[in-house]
Amino acid sequence: MKKLGIIALTLLIQNVFAQTNRFVYQVSMKPDASNKNDIKTENAYLDISPEKSMFYSENRLKRDSIMQKAFQGGGGRGSINREQMEGLRSNINYSIEKDKANQKTFFKDRIGRDIYSYEEDRPLNWKILSETTKIGEYKVQKAETDFGGRKWTAWFSTDLPYQDGPYKFGGLPGLIIKVEDSEGDYSFDLMKNYKIAEFPAMNQFGNTIKVKRTDFVKQQEKFKSDPMSFMSQQGGGGFAQTRIMGGGGNRGGGGNQNPADMRKRMEERMKEEAKNNSNPIELK
Repeated sequence: MKKLGIIALTLLIQNVFAQTNRFVYQVSMKPDASNKNDIKTENAYLDISPEKSMFYSENRLKRDSIMQKAFQGGGGRGSINREQMEGLRSNINYSIEKDKANQKTFFKDRIGRDIYSYEEDRPLNWKILSETTKIGEYKVQKAETDFGGRKWTAWFSTDLPYQDGPYKFGGLPGLIIKVEDSEGDYSFDLMKNYKIAEFPAMNQFGNTIKVKRTDFVKQQEKFKSDPMSFMSQQGGGGFAQTRIMGGGGNRGGGGNQNPADMRKRMEERMKEEAKNNSNPIELK
């Protein structure tokens, strides 16, 4: 009996330590360089376990849940509520995974029909300052770094013993409670935290292509300059049509659409998206 009690206690301790902590950040962004008054705000999750952490949009998880229910119900894409999905559109389309053991950061984002993944190759060189203050219930300390063409100020707390933070930020002696750039274009503010049982499974459509960061930037620029040509090279002709039809192409009842009209509509949408993302979080 004594041995069983020890085993049970060991399993309980393992279960407690195996739990994942979710930190919810409010992300404020000014992604349109021509209209800095247009501030986008949404929540993002930083899920942390002893082995890794994941940073991604709350809306992505909600969209994934809707799509999963639709497919499990046998209805497929046709049963998905378009308005509901539109309401969950996000400015945070990327996800970031940090491998704790190997001290590596991996960035994933979609370009066209595929997911591109790269390992971050630039170290974060923090300057820790003596200045302290309080944010909410946490005593925090100031740190600064230059990253991605921006100057960043972070406030971290040793009350939360995680050398982590939102986006690609981390490596300080405690969790980053707040981080913002000097222009006020991007800020991440911790709102709350709670425990979850495990990391959520992310839906993923298309192939995952591993590249170097510099190649990712090149591919992104190619896509922005000529999205239709880029997707054709990916073998995405059919995919492009699916995307347009899925975006409300059946409105008005007509199922058969002129491919030239569809192409034009998609090009217009891509140009609008490029304009709306003309002030990215990383400038270089």
